[in-house]
Amino acid sequence: MKKSRIFTMVSSLGIMVLAVVLISGDHNDGPSVSGTTSDIADFYAFQAPDPNNLVLVMNTQGLIPPGAPTDQASFDEDVLMEFNIDVDNDLKEDLLIQAIKRGDSMHFFGPFSTTESSLISTIKTDIKHSVKISTYEEVYVEEANGMKFFAGPREDPFFFDKARFDSYMAGSAASGFNNPGTDSYEGTNVLSIVVELPKALLGTPATNVNPFAPGTPTYNMWVETKRKIQ
Repeated sequence: MKKSRIFTMVSSLGIMVLAVVLISGDHNDGPSVSGTTSDIADFYAFQAPDPNNLVLVMNTQGLIPPGAPTDQASFDEDVLMEFNIDVDNDLKEDLLIQAIKRGDSMHFFGPFSTTESSLISTIKTDIKHSVKISTYEEVYVEEANGMKFFAGPREDPFFFDKARFDSYMAGSAASGFNNPGTDSYEGTNVLSIVVELPKALLGTPATNVNPFAPGTPTYNMWVETKRKIQ
Protein backbone atom coordinates (compact mmCIF):
# COMPACT_ATOMS: atom_id res chain seq x y z
CA MET A 1 0.00 0.00 0.00
CA LYS A 2 1.39 3.37 -1.01
CA LYS A 3 0.82 6.14 1.52
CA SER A 4 1.72 9.80 1.78
CA ARG A 5 2.14 12.28 4.63
CA ILE A 6 0.20 11.96 7.91
CA PHE A 7 -2.84 14.14 8.64
CA THR A 8 -4.67 14.68 11.94
CA MET A 9 -8.40 15.43 12.34
CA VAL A 10 -9.65 18.94 12.99
CA SER A 11 -13.37 18.72 12.14
CA SER A 12 -16.05 16.02 11.78
CA LEU A 13 -19.76 15.71 10.88
CA GLY A 14 -21.86 12.53 10.51
CA ILE A 15 -25.24 11.02 9.63
CA MET A 16 -26.93 7.61 9.36
CA VAL A 17 -27.92 6.87 5.76
CA LEU A 18 -31.08 4.83 5.34
CA ALA A 19 -33.35 7.01 3.19
CA VAL A 20 -33.29 8.69 -0.21
CA VAL A 21 -31.93 11.98 1.17
CA LEU A 22 -30.23 12.77 4.46
CA ILE A 23 -28.31 15.91 5.35
CA SER A 24 -26.31 17.30 8.21
CA GLY A 25 -25.42 20.97 8.57
CA ASP A 26 -22.83 22.69 10.73
CA HIS A 27 -22.21 26.33 9.82
CA ASN A 28 -21.10 27.51 13.24
CA ASP A 29 -18.02 25.60 14.36
CA GLY A 30 -15.87 26.41 17.35
CA PRO A 31 -13.33 29.26 17.13
CA SER A 32 -10.41 26.96 16.34
CA VAL A 33 -12.08 25.70 13.14
CA SER A 34 -14.69 28.29 12.11
CA GLY A 35 -13.67 30.32 9.09
CA THR A 36 -10.66 28.14 8.30
CA THR A 37 -9.96 26.02 5.22
CA SER A 38 -10.85 22.90 7.24
CA ASP A 39 -14.30 24.15 8.32
CA ILE A 40 -17.09 21.69 7.34
CA ALA A 41 -20.43 23.29 6.44
CA ASP A 42 -22.66 20.39 5.30
CA PHE A 43 -22.70 16.68 4.56
CA TYR A 44 -25.31 15.26 2.15
CA ALA A 45 -25.92 11.63 1.15
CA PHE A 46 -28.70 10.69 -1.26
CA GLN A 47 -29.68 8.23 -3.92
CA ALA A 48 -28.56 9.22 -7.42
CA PRO A 49 -30.93 9.33 -10.42
CA ASP A 50 -29.52 5.86 -11.06
CA PRO A 51 -31.02 3.95 -8.07
CA ASN A 52 -27.95 1.73 -7.95
CA ASN A 53 -25.74 4.70 -7.03
CA LEU A 54 -25.24 6.97 -4.03
CA VAL A 55 -24.14 10.61 -4.09
CA LEU A 56 -21.94 11.94 -1.28
CA VAL A 57 -21.37 15.69 -0.87
CA MET A 58 -19.06 17.49 1.55
CA ASN A 59 -19.35 21.27 1.65
CA THR A 60 -16.59 23.26 3.33
CA GLN A 61 -15.81 26.90 4.13
CA GLY A 62 -19.42 28.02 4.44
CA LEU A 63 -20.72 31.60 4.30
CA ILE A 64 -18.41 32.66 1.48
CA PRO A 65 -19.77 36.04 0.29
CA PRO A 66 -21.66 36.29 -3.02
CA GLY A 67 -19.67 37.36 -6.06
CA ALA A 68 -16.44 35.65 -6.98
CA PRO A 69 -16.12 32.83 -4.43
CA THR A 70 -12.78 31.58 -5.67
CA ASP A 71 -11.35 35.01 -4.86
CA GLN A 72 -12.62 34.59 -1.30
CA ALA A 73 -11.65 30.97 -0.60
CA SER A 74 -9.86 28.01 -2.11
CA PHE A 75 -9.18 24.39 -1.26
CA ASP A 76 -6.10 23.90 0.91
CA GLU A 77 -3.35 21.48 -0.12
CA ASP A 78 -2.61 20.84 3.57
CA VAL A 79 -6.20 19.72 4.34
CA LEU A 80 -7.31 16.15 3.66
CA MET A 81 -11.07 15.55 3.32
CA GLU A 82 -12.53 12.13 4.09
CA PHE A 83 -15.84 10.30 3.68
CA ASN A 84 -16.02 7.56 6.35
CA ILE A 85 -18.40 4.64 5.79
CA ASP A 86 -19.39 2.09 8.45
CA VAL A 87 -21.26 -0.90 7.00
CA ASP A 88 -21.53 -3.21 10.04
CA ASN A 89 -22.84 -0.67 12.62
CA ASP A 90 -19.85 -0.91 14.95
CA LEU A 91 -19.38 2.87 14.55
CA LYS A 92 -15.89 2.39 13.11
CA GLU A 93 -15.04 3.17 9.51
CA ASP A 94 -14.84 0.16 7.20
CA LEU A 95 -14.33 2.14 4.00
CA LEU A 96 -12.75 5.49 3.20
CA ILE A 97 -12.88 7.94 0.32
CA GLN A 98 -10.21 10.64 0.56
CA ALA A 99 -9.81 13.90 -1.35
CA ILE A 100 -7.07 16.52 -1.43
CA LYS A 101 -6.11 19.40 -3.69
CA ARG A 102 -2.97 19.22 -5.78
CA GLY A 103 -2.37 22.17 -8.11
CA ASP A 104 -5.53 22.98 -10.07
CA SER A 105 -7.12 19.56 -9.47
CA MET A 106 -8.81 17.59 -6.70
CA HIS A 107 -7.43 14.08 -6.26
CA PHE A 108 -9.72 11.35 -4.91
CA PHE A 109 -8.57 8.07 -3.37
CA GLY A 110 -10.84 5.06 -2.82
CA PRO A 111 -13.18 3.73 -1.78
CA PHE A 112 -10.83 1.34 0.00
CA SER A 113 -11.10 -0.86 3.05
CA THR A 114 -9.47 0.33 6.25
CA THR A 115 -8.84 -1.08 9.70
CA GLU A 116 -7.66 2.26 11.06
CA SER A 117 -9.99 4.09 13.40
CA SER A 118 -8.28 7.11 14.84
CA LEU A 119 -7.77 10.83 14.48
CA ILE A 120 -4.73 10.20 12.27
CA SER A 121 -4.86 9.35 8.55
CA THR A 122 -2.48 8.74 5.70
CA ILE A 123 -3.42 8.97 2.03
CA LYS A 124 -3.67 5.69 0.15
CA THR A 125 -2.22 6.97 -3.10
CA ASP A 126 -2.50 3.81 -5.22
CA ILE A 127 -6.28 4.20 -5.81
CA LYS A 128 -6.53 7.61 -7.43
CA HIS A 129 -8.94 9.62 -9.56
CA SER A 130 -8.71 13.32 -10.28
CA VAL A 131 -10.87 16.16 -11.57
CA LYS A 132 -9.98 19.74 -12.42
CA ILE A 133 -11.39 22.14 -9.83
CA SER A 134 -14.42 23.95 -11.29
CA THR A 135 -15.38 27.60 -11.20
CA TYR A 136 -18.93 28.92 -11.52
CA GLU A 137 -18.34 29.53 -15.22
CA GLU A 138 -16.47 26.31 -16.01
CA VAL A 139 -17.75 23.05 -14.55
CA TYR A 140 -15.71 19.85 -14.73
CA VAL A 141 -16.99 16.34 -13.92
CA GLU A 142 -14.79 13.28 -14.37
CA GLU A 143 -16.03 9.71 -14.67
CA ALA A 144 -14.00 6.58 -13.92
CA ASN A 145 -14.87 3.00 -12.94
CA GLY A 146 -18.57 3.83 -12.66
CA MET A 147 -17.88 6.79 -10.37
CA LYS A 148 -18.24 10.56 -10.91
CA PHE A 149 -16.22 13.35 -9.27
CA PHE A 150 -16.64 17.11 -8.85
CA ALA A 151 -14.88 19.83 -6.84
CA GLY A 152 -15.55 23.55 -6.81
CA PRO A 153 -17.68 26.45 -5.54
CA ARG A 154 -21.48 26.18 -5.38
CA GLU A 155 -24.24 28.22 -3.79
CA ASP A 156 -24.92 27.00 -0.25
CA PRO A 157 -27.96 24.66 -0.47
CA PHE A 158 -28.59 24.50 3.29
CA PHE A 159 -31.73 26.38 4.43
CA PHE A 160 -31.65 27.91 7.91
CA ASP A 161 -33.51 30.86 9.43
CA LYS A 162 -30.75 31.91 11.81
CA ALA A 163 -32.42 35.14 12.99
CA ARG A 164 -35.60 33.27 13.97
CA PHE A 165 -33.55 30.54 15.62
CA ASP A 166 -31.65 33.11 17.69
CA SER A 167 -34.94 34.76 18.68
CA TYR A 168 -36.41 31.43 19.73
CA MET A 169 -33.35 30.54 21.79
CA ALA A 170 -33.56 33.96 23.48
CA GLY A 171 -37.20 33.31 24.41
CA SER A 172 -38.71 35.95 22.14
CA ALA A 173 -40.23 33.65 19.49
CA ALA A 174 -42.46 31.31 21.48
CA SER A 175 -44.48 30.38 18.39
CA GLY A 176 -41.44 28.75 16.83
CA PHE A 177 -40.34 29.04 13.23
CA ASN A 178 -42.23 30.81 10.48
CA ASN A 179 -43.52 28.94 7.44
CA PRO A 180 -41.89 29.84 5.17
CA GLY A 181 -38.87 31.16 7.00
CA THR A 182 -36.08 33.40 5.77
CA ASP A 183 -33.02 31.63 4.37
CA SER A 184 -30.08 33.23 6.16
CA TYR A 185 -27.61 31.56 3.80
CA GLU A 186 -29.24 32.62 0.53
CA GLY A 187 -26.63 33.83 -1.94
CA THR A 188 -23.66 32.63 0.08
CA ASN A 189 -21.31 29.98 -1.24
CA VAL A 190 -19.43 26.87 -0.20
CA LEU A 191 -16.61 24.80 -1.65
CA SER A 192 -17.99 21.35 -2.53
CA ILE A 193 -16.55 17.96 -3.25
CA VAL A 194 -18.96 15.41 -4.73
CA VAL A 195 -18.64 11.68 -5.37
CA GLU A 196 -21.24 9.50 -7.07
CA LEU A 197 -20.52 5.79 -6.77
CA PRO A 198 -22.24 2.42 -7.16
CA LYS A 199 -23.70 1.05 -3.94
CA ALA A 200 -22.04 -2.24 -4.85
CA LEU A 201 -18.65 -0.67 -4.04
CA LEU A 202 -19.77 -0.24 -0.42
CA GLY A 203 -20.62 -3.88 0.27
CA THR A 204 -23.66 -5.10 2.19
CA PRO A 205 -24.86 -2.65 4.88
CA ALA A 206 -26.25 -3.65 8.28
CA THR A 207 -29.95 -4.13 8.99
CA ASN A 208 -31.91 -3.92 12.27
CA VAL A 209 -30.15 -0.63 13.06
CA ASN A 210 -33.11 1.76 13.06
CA PRO A 211 -36.05 0.60 15.22
CA PHE A 212 -38.45 2.54 12.98
CA ALA A 213 -37.20 0.77 9.84
CA PRO A 214 -35.55 -2.45 11.04
CA GLY A 215 -35.48 -4.09 7.64
CA THR A 216 -33.87 -1.14 5.87
CA PRO A 217 -30.16 -1.56 5.03
CA THR A 218 -28.23 1.19 6.79
CA TYR A 219 -24.83 2.83 6.46
CA ASN A 220 -23.32 5.05 9.12
CA MET A 221 -21.38 7.83 7.41
CA TRP A 222 -19.42 10.84 8.54
CA VAL A 223 -17.00 13.30 7.02
CA GLU A 224 -13.77 14.65 8.44
CA THR A 225 -11.18 17.22 7.55
CA LYS A 226 -7.60 16.62 8.67
CA ARG A 227 -4.64 18.97 8.54
CA LYS A 228 -1.14 17.82 7.64
CA ILE A 229 1.22 17.27 10.52
CA GLN A 230 4.25 19.46 9.90
